[in-house]
Amino acid sequence: MELNWVEGFEIWVGTDGKETCISANRAGLLSLANHLQALAEEAPGCHIHLDDFNSLSDGSSELVIEKTD
Repeated sequence: MELNWVEGFEIWVGTDGKETCISANRAGLLSLANHLQALAEEAPGCHIHLDDFNSLSDGSSELVIEKTD
């Protein structure tokens, strides 16, 4: 699956107990929308794994989005 990133994206994910917060600028939100659309076309079990080593802002929690059937 090819992920389409919008130039200038910034995405931060944080967790605090049972709450998860995703904060993003406009380019980040558009990038996430592109990723969700691409994931919707994949087979069940496919997933997107984002963390602060490959795409999220420093200090972010890991984010995994998985497609079910």
